[in-house]
Amino acid sequence: MTHRRPPLGRHFLLDIAGAPFDLLDDPIEIEEALVATVKTMRAKILGIHVHRLAPQGISGVVVISESHLTIHTWPELGEAAVDLFTCGDEAAAKEAVTALGPRLRAGRTDIREVLRGVRD
Repeated sequence: MTHRRPPLGRHFLLDIAGAPFDLLDDPIEIEEALVATVKTMRAKILGIHVHRLAPQGISGVVVISESHLTIHTWPELGEAAVDLFTCGDEAAAKEAVTALGPRLRAGRTDIREVLRGVRD
């Protein structure tokens, strides 16, 4: 009998649409949303970098002890792409990424989950 090892982690891919331009173009608002997401997961922040793009948009990353949370925004389209990879608590991560859409006042969200690691 072959023993299947557990996944290395889970990758949550969140696509956001219908969010306000001003929110998606504000580096302080985006950083606060990312930090709140990590706090919901009860994860430890190791580093944060949020960068304002020109003429608009934000790219940000929060490195956490369990891996990372990233965002890239297109304010002119009302859209954002979020990537959360974690080897931590699955339920807490799912709760945190689910709460991010409403926090960014998204009209629509789509969340996909991918197991990571080479599987037997």
